[in-house]
Amino acid sequence: MSKELELWQFIAARLKNSEAVTLLVVAESSGSSPGRAGYKMAVAANGELSGSIGGGVMEVNLVEQSRAVVSEPGAIATGFRRPTITEQVHQKNSPNSSGMICSGKQTVIFHLLTPENTAIVDAIIKALETQTHALLTITQRDLAVMNGGGITATNFDKQSETEFTYTEKLGPKNELYIVGGGHCALALSEMMSRMDFHISIFDDRPDLNTIEKNRYANEIKIIDSYEQIGEMIHSGLNTYVVVMTLGYKSDETVIRSLFDKEFKYFGILGSKAKMKTLLTMLEKEDFSRERLARIRTPIGIRINSRTPEEIAVSIAAEIIAVKNS
Repeated sequence: MSKELELWQFIAARLKNSEAVTLLVVAESSGSSPGRAGYKMAVAANGELSGSIGGGVMEVNLVEQSRAVVSEPGAIATGFRRPTITEQVHQKNSPNSSGMICSGKQTVIFHLLTPENTAIVDAIIKALETQTHALLTITQRDLAVMNGGGITATNFDKQSETEFTYTEKLGPKNELYIVGGGHCALALSEMMSRMDFHISIFDDRPDLNTIEKNRYANEIKIIDSYEQIGEMIHSGLNTYVVVMTLGYKSDETVIRSLFDKEFKYFGILGSKAKMKTLLTMLEKEDFSRERLARIRTPIGIRINSRTPEEIAVSIAAEIIAVKNS
């Protein structure tokens, strides 16, 4: 289960028990702020928490404020019921100081959710469970969810100190396509399933035992030939492609099929010698040297990895570095 779905289910359970919950959402951040746009936390009246907005003393202080309001007998009747925003500056002796000194700042939305919001929260959960394209919107007036697209992650528009619109695409913000479903793909799927990625696996071996064991990918597709892969993976600013097929020839087929597409990350698992031979051959066929240089290979950061699990750590670290750059 994704952390996002877990958070909304935490909220739903308390609303259905006639309890109120404070939802905290990082609307925007800059510098070295520990919380990034889209980070969320739910605070129940009894102090139970789900999620995080970055941790540290800043989070502790905001949680205490949230608990005080949500446990207040008249909280639902107060103006805090409507969403409000607070700016936290992570610098000592600054106005609105968060108590942290890591520099940067973040804007946090406070929204008190009551049993009246149960239907909206249920709609959010359904969208996450069915992977429906949906948008979450929070304004100074209310919270809403609707079908549709239009943004790739989050957007925050602050019109004044009290008026704002925060919009977020629900579900994973990034697409990870793993071409090849062997042991390394299984380990990478497990690791990346804990992060903000929708994971798709492609392989041409229908009886592969690691495919059968893979409970972490969102989609698994058995294809007739890797020559079809270009029809199944499309360009995207939030698209990450990892190629780890059975051998040299199938890697070559995938590279040829995806070569002209634009990805945030395009990496090939293989030895340095093998990949140098393959890329040199393609360059001699007039494949663009500039575009060939965009392919990351050997894949992953250098940590002397050996096992599928260690290789997965190496690749995941490289993908995260690219994502957060």
